Amino acid sequence: MTLQYSVQRLPIALLLLTFVTGPASALFSAPKAELWERWTAHDEASTTTIDHSAWTKLLSRYLEKSDDGVNRMRYADVQQADRRLLSEYIAMLTSTTISKLSRAEQRAYWINLYNALTVKVVLEHYPVSSIRDIDISPGLFSFGPWDKKLVAIEGENLSLNDIEHRILRPIWKDARIHYAVNCASIGCPNLMPIAFSAQNSEMLLEQGAREYVNHSRGVAIIDGKAVASKIYDWFKSDFGDSDQEVLEHLRRYAEPALRQKLDGFSRLGGYRYDWALNEVATE
Repeated sequence: MTLQYSVQRLPIALLLLTFVTGPASALFSAPKAELWERWTAHDEASTTTIDHSAWTKLLSRYLEKSDDGVNRMRYADVQQADRRLLSEYIAMLTSTTISKLSRAEQRAYWINLYNALTVKVVLEHYPVSSIRDIDISPGLFSFGPWDKKLVAIEGENLSLNDIEHRILRPIWKDARIHYAVNCASIGCPNLMPIAFSAQNSEMLLEQGAREYVNHSRGVAIIDGKAVASKIYDWFKSDFGDSDQEVLEHLRRYAEPALRQKLDGFSRLGGYRYDWALNEVATE
C-alpha cells in the first residue's frame, strides 16, 4: 500500500508544472503492477524454508493492538539490540537465493522483507509524523522512501516499490497482498503480529482482509454514502476495476451487519486515508 509521492513537497515546482500541464493531481498515480521478469524464477521441488522467527520476536516486543483496532509500533522503545536483530534478519533474507525457493516460500519472504524494511526505515529516521516525510527517494518528483534502493538481492538493487509493484502484485495477482504489506500508516491495513510463512500466509491474508474491511479504515457509511479506503481507488484494478466489483470484494469479507448495509449501494461515495505514523502514542 505504498505510493511514491506526497503533495506536500516541491510547491514551486508543482506550481510550475500545474501551469504547464494542468492540475497537480493529474501528475500522480499509484504505481502500476509491472512484472520484473527476473523474479519469476522458482523451484517447486525445493524443500528449503526460511526462519522468520526473528521478525516475529520483534513484532511480539513492539507491536500493540490499540483500542481503536489499529496495530501500532512502539518505535520510540526499540532497543539497540533489537535494531541489530532487525538488521541481521534483513541481512539473512538478502543473502538467501530467493530464485531457488518455492512460490509459497517466496511470497512469505517478500512480504516479510517489505514490512521489515519499512520498520527499519522508520526507525532510522524516527521521530517522524508520517512515512511520507522520509524523503530519501531519488528524483525530483519522487517522495517518501519507496523508490530508494534499500537492499541488494542476487546482485539486484531493490526498493520497496520494486518489491510490491514489480514482484508481489504482478506475480501473485492477488488483491489480498494489499492487506499484507504495511506502509507504517494508520490508514494502512494492520501490520500482522507474526511473520508470514509458507504455512500461514493464506490464513493471514484472509485475516488481514477481514480485519481491514470490517474496520472503519476499510469502509464506513458516512452521511448515507459508502466511503472506502483510498487503497480501493489507488489500486482499483487489483480489486476488479469498478465500484461494483470493489463493493463485491468488500461484501465478501464484511460481517453480516456491514454486508447488509453495503447491499444498499451500487457505487462508492468517496475515499479517505490517514497517513499518520502507526506509532503508539507517547505521554
